[in-house]
Amino acid sequence: MPAYNAATTLRQTYAEIPTEIVDEVILVDDHSSDETVAVAHELGIQHVIRHEENKGYGGNQKTCYQTALSLGADVVIMLHPDYQYTPLLIESITYMMVNELYPVVLASRILGNGALKGGMPRYKYFFNRCLTLFQNVMVGQKLSEYHTGYRAFTREVLEKVPFMNNSDDFVFDNQMLAQIIYAGFDIGEITCPTKYFPEASSINFRRSCKYGLGVLRTSVQFRLQKWHLGKFKIFG
Repeated sequence: MPAYNAATTLRQTYAEIPTEIVDEVILVDDHSSDETVAVAHELGIQHVIRHEENKGYGGNQKTCYQTALSLGADVVIMLHPDYQYTPLLIESITYMMVNELYPVVLASRILGNGALKGGMPRYKYFFNRCLTLFQNVMVGQKLSEYHTGYRAFTREVLEKVPFMNNSDDFVFDNQMLAQIIYAGFDIGEITCPTKYFPEASSINFRRSCKYGLGVLRTSVQFRLQKWHLGKFKIFG
């Protein structure tokens, strides 16, 4: 769980984690200004790491995945502790992976009507659809969305893709999916309800625009690398 100021939602999120099938829970706190770490310790979360300075959303995930690999994880699920995504899907996601159906699974807000029904701002929904269409064309996929923060990977995927080369900002997620597709891994999707409320993490319009430009750049870099017209470090 990559956490930042999640003290008010962490209990609710953690309560829904199916601990009977989850061996280890890792929470990485990105130098929050609230009581996230204290709440994590109170809940008995096994591995709580606090960054001494804010490293950004991507930087937080790098610590999460490195820690999971060091603990010997075979399947790693990234779950935001802000309760925007339900942990109740962990069992279904895990089933798809341990039965070797897919090495990567995304919980999609766009399959079905979950996004708008859950309160996603309409401008975000519109840009989500536009960016997803563009990226599907550029990378040759048919995913319903590339922008969910609820995703799972096998150990093999995390060991093969060079995620440490990625940005420490929000575009990290998108760069990682581009790397996964470039490496030839199949991606499965599962419908996911989502909730938008004041305590749920969300980036503002300015940062959304910056993220969108980063997605466009990543997609173009993927295509140029595929055509041998450029070489970019995110692809190793």
